[in-house]
Amino acid sequence: MIIPAQTLRRIKPVEPFCERTQHNGMTYGLGPAGYDVRIAETVRFKPGRFVLASTIERFNIPNEVLAQVCDKSTWARQGIAVQNTIIEPGWRGHLTIELTNHGDTFIEIKAGDPIAQIIFFRLEEPTMLPYSGRYQDQKRGPQPAILGADHD
Repeated sequence: MIIPAQTLRRIKPVEPFCERTQHNGMTYGLGPAGYDVRIAETVRFKPGRFVLASTIERFNIPNEVLAQVCDKSTWARQGIAVQNTIIEPGWRGHLTIELTNHGDTFIEIKAGDPIAQIIFFRLEEPTMLPYSGRYQDQKRGPQPAILGADHD
């Protein structure tokens, strides 16, 4: 089940947590059934390029919640895709987001701009196996893949 605004307001899975707010004509913060996050760094990239960035917001996902990263419509209409990754139950840290420019123009996304929508799902019951992998307590700033024998 997708978690609605009133429950997200109570559990506050991101910090800083704010109500719906506008920045440069785009919204961020609490939505009807999700939370829109902001990019921490300014990124500039050409068509066909891929960049990593991070969120201003820090996550603390409860053991009964799973979250999915989704595109924001305004960026998607310009050809920017946010890879739709999963945030596992029990994960904490600043999210590294993966961005691809599928459009045909150079794009600049400024630090503080809304960048992605996070949809939260409630598990049937809290997991007995919360996240404890290599990206736990990830710091702000784009973090590269950590490769090794035990992939996440």
